[in-house]
Amino acid sequence: MQSLITTLAAAAALAFSASALAEGMQVSKNGSRDGMLAPDAHFTGTAYVQMLFDAEGAARSNGASVTFLPGARSNWHTHPGGQVLIVTDGTGWVQEAGGERVVMQPGDVIVTPPGVKHWHGATATTAVTHHAIQQFADGSNVVWQEAVTDAQYAGDAE
Repeated sequence: MQSLITTLAAAAALAFSASALAEGMQVSKNGSRDGMLAPDAHFTGTAYVQMLFDAEGAARSNGASVTFLPGARSNWHTHPGGQVLIVTDGTGWVQEAGGERVVMQPGDVIVTPPGVKHWHGATATTAVTHHAIQQFADGSNVVWQEAVTDAQYAGDAE
């Protein structure tokens, strides 16, 4: 009998905590989030950024949907806490410093560890959209660096 009471008490506690979590849920409906053109200081070409979620409260990451028009790309940069890209549409390129340019297409997931210098963007002829999720470390989620040169973008130089 004591075991049954303990089990029921545990189930009630779980149900209460699940309902408390559900009451705190936030829903951000599609079409309700503002977007902006990516800043020229950190991007070449036209890129559009729509924040999906911010690092609030205990959250240690933020996320955005980023669309690069053909020829657009980010500057070289690092993420102190790392980054995950989830490609949702189109075809683009991503490159780690010192490595080869890699094609990225819908369904691809790119995991960049903390501190790895890289860039990403559209190909010269196709747009690409990805969700970018960055972890914060020491209050920062990105460290912007120099622009990707046309030769680097074309795959002719590092």
